[in-house]
Amino acid sequence: MAIVNTAKITPFLWFEKDGREAAEYYTSIFPGSRILSDNGMVTNFELSGQRMAILTAGPHHPFNDAISFYVDCRDQEEVDRYWDRFIDDGGTESMCGWLQDRYGVRWQLIPQALIRLTNDPDPARAKRVVGAMLRMKRIVVRDLEQAYKDPS
Repeated sequence: MAIVNTAKITPFLWFEKDGREAAEYYTSIFPGSRILSDNGMVTNFELSGQRMAILTAGPHHPFNDAISFYVDCRDQEEVDRYWDRFIDDGGTESMCGWLQDRYGVRWQLIPQALIRLTNDPDPARAKRVVGAMLRMKRIVVRDLEQAYKDPS
């Protein structure tokens, strides 16, 4: 059975090695994910419905902060689940909800509350939330909400 890609755009990552392993790792983290195909060089997979591909083709440019995957997290529990998994498996924390996984790929784990609070029509409230977020590594919704409520 041929796998047909109906998406117009598919992220395509160049890995030096371990591309299939990385795809298996990513699909183990995100619900609704699966490996679609693997020909030994290109592994096609879906992460929560997003089609992706990894090319395993030897040394090339390393991943950097110029490209990241934004994960729209429903709540703190979802942020924590993904954050803990990536960090416990050899990832590195960064700032403002960003981290680098064990393969060097960058992820943004962003709770929906951050977007809602930073888009508040009151610019002072939104600014306080942004200020709180800029001091965080993992985004903590409780602390964002406190900054939103408290002008002190």
